[in-house]
Amino acid sequence: MKKISETSRPAANKRWTEFNALYQIYPRSFMDTNGDGVGDLRGVIDKLDYLKGGENSLGVDAIWFSPFYPSPQADMGYDVSEYCDIDSLYGSLDDFKELVEKAHQRDIKVMVDFVPNHTSDQHAWFVESSSSRDNDKSDFYTWRDARADGSPPNNWLSIFGGSAWQWHEGRQQYYLHTFLKEQPDLNWDNPAVRQEMKCVLKFWLDLGVDGFRADAVRWISKDPELRDDPLAPHCRDEKSVKSFEDLQHKYSRFWENLFPYLRELTDVVASYENRIMIFEDYPDGNYSTKEQYLGFYGVNPEVSMPFNFEGLGAKFSAESLSTMVNEFQGMINPDVHTPVYCFSNHDQPRIATRFGGEEQARLIALMQLTLPGLPVVYYGDEIGMANAPIRFEEIQDKSVFSHGNDEAVGRDPERTPMQWDGAKNAGFSGAKPWLPVNPVSKKVNVAVQQHEPDSFLALYQRLLKLRDKYAILRMGEYEPLSDVGEDVFAYARWINKDQHVFVALNFSNEARRVNLPHSGNVLCATHPVDYPGISADGVVELRSFEGVLVECCEHRIAADY
Repeated sequence: MKKISETSRPAANKRWTEFNALYQIYPRSFMDTNGDGVGDLRGVIDKLDYLKGGENSLGVDAIWFSPFYPSPQADMGYDVSEYCDIDSLYGSLDDFKELVEKAHQRDIKVMVDFVPNHTSDQHAWFVESSSSRDNDKSDFYTWRDARADGSPPNNWLSIFGGSAWQWHEGRQQYYLHTFLKEQPDLNWDNPAVRQEMKCVLKFWLDLGVDGFRADAVRWISKDPELRDDPLAPHCRDEKSVKSFEDLQHKYSRFWENLFPYLRELTDVVASYENRIMIFEDYPDGNYSTKEQYLGFYGVNPEVSMPFNFEGLGAKFSAESLSTMVNEFQGMINPDVHTPVYCFSNHDQPRIATRFGGEEQARLIALMQLTLPGLPVVYYGDEIGMANAPIRFEEIQDKSVFSHGNDEAVGRDPERTPMQWDGAKNAGFSGAKPWLPVNPVSKKVNVAVQQHEPDSFLALYQRLLKLRDKYAILRMGEYEPLSDVGEDVFAYARWINKDQHVFVALNFSNEARRVNLPHSGNVLCATHPVDYPGISADGVVELRSFEGVLVECCEHRIAADY
């Protein structure tokens, strides 16, 4: 069993597994201080007290930044043109150094995005690589001649629509791009590329960064023979292939060198004290889910782990979510592997939108923040932000246009500006924001909720405070409870069998009666000022979409401080 810390320690000395939550900041949308309508690093510095340490703070102790590197912004920063600098849109390296210093002063760890699979087509490496077939960077990307008829080298597809190959007039060859054509894939089979990427990690680690979220890692290893991906079962022939889902992506990703290449990266991370790397990956049907997760956990479990994105596709039901959690907890080794549960991010609809509304989102919050490991909270979810309406002329996500779907709005609805107050532009900016603010921001915002004891924010503050205080919620064992009733997901968290808490979650729109193994004290519920009662024999009456965290009276829990 993992060793449970007995005392609270500063961030500099805490292990990552001891932190209560990782808060994702989408820099464009968090806080604008220079009046250009786009969020910036100084905006994050100004809001550090909101995150931790200030009056009515949220209480997170680690933050993760989506890309802020120099970029033409074809894919909102995931098309990197320089890995070791800050885009002037967001500030400067000096701003970032100040941010890291001030975050560490508040015991907040800092994680940054790392984009290893591809660069911008404006990166100096690609500019040189595309200039000829015999320069120093000629093999930094995947180039191939056309087939005899002039068509692309194989049938691989871009996630954003169309062929994954783009013709380049200068080299008279095709280059590979898994994403937009402005995002050419690096050739990871070239040792020089791997060495450059390790140098990128060292640059940011030397600046004091505490960890990395590694983007789209599944694609860094591909079949060197470039064999055609097989057709999906529903496709009869190549002519019926119209979209990314029409192929089984067997050869274009998740190839045999993936984990060795990731191990090279994590060896760099491991050479620094108490740093981590979290892999972005969505398991697919070509391999078993267990094989894929354990493959990522096996890379270097002391310093790296994958996100668990299963909740992003789960239905809002006790059966769906309990199955997801129980299967995942059953496949990993809790003594070695740290779960990273994620229910929302910059690529997926927000929790309040995807699961049906505020009450449902409260229940998901209570579940996520009482599960083991390191939960990830997407900015704004703590106040119940929902996807915002985006008109066609307001679309910023260019991937929409590569799909050719005139009705799609892409990922913009979940990326709208943080709702700080009820003023114009929700207190995000003094200028017109890069994306429109959700009209509900006059009622759904931080300023209002900081003064409402039963607000969404109050729920997150309460749960994060408990998670910070009690090691059992971060690192204790997980045990599902059976026979708790229809539409109810319930589980126990315990340490050495002498400390217990119970969690019961009602996924029904009707009341449910739940029999817990023991009675106890309610530590938190989905409505912080209106806790359900619990009888002497452990019976709790849960109202619709209500959840509860109970401290077992027979096995009381000890605080970390």
